[in-house]
Amino acid sequence: MCKSTDPKRALFAELAAVARALGHEHRVELLEHLAQGERSVEALARLTGLSMANASQHLQQLRRAGLLEARRDGKFVLYRLADDGIVQLMSVLRQTAERNIATVGALLARYFDGRDGLEPIGRADLVERAQAGLVTVVDVRPREEFDLGHVPGALSVPLEELDARLAELDPATEIVAYCRGAYCLLAVEAVARLRAKGFSARRMEDGMPEWRAAGLPVAAG
Repeated sequence: MCKSTDPKRALFAELAAVARALGHEHRVELLEHLAQGERSVEALARLTGLSMANASQHLQQLRRAGLLEARRDGKFVLYRLADDGIVQLMSVLRQTAERNIATVGALLARYFDGRDGLEPIGRADLVERAQAGLVTVVDVRPREEFDLGHVPGALSVPLEELDARLAELDPATEIVAYCRGAYCLLAVEAVARLRAKGFSARRMEDGMPEWRAAGLPVAAG
């Protein structure tokens, strides 16, 4: 808590506390997973490869900064984003880094542009084309994340099942894949595999959290 008598300085101190909470790659990764929906500490530790103690420590720091909320369900502690504004905050952080940090551009060129030469499809364009029946939308996240919320009409085809389920997809219709967010490699890999099999495929420009934060319809279950 800032003890400054200058109200502006006190506000800046609180903003700095939020910035500090974001200042670790593990915490940014935890926010990406929590943007898919509520998760237990155990599940988050498994998804990130962190120990339970380390995951819990990072989550508590994010909670103290007002970025997360928590509740107890029996012996489990479940975390969720404080609100959709956190997704917007992460989007602004990403866009700022992409514009101003050369290393970010180099990483994008290496891991994304090198695998996916086509321009990703924007949300508005996807809504229009999906309503017209011009695309098949596939959610390549794990099924449990699909059940927490997905684009209406999307097919749940987790990446590890994609090759075995190609017969379910119409080769005459463009496929649009999406996953956890703009930096999620699941959709990039899915598009690469689909194109190798002769499908016309693109990825959505970002992921389910941004779709939800934009106020677009979300289906569950």
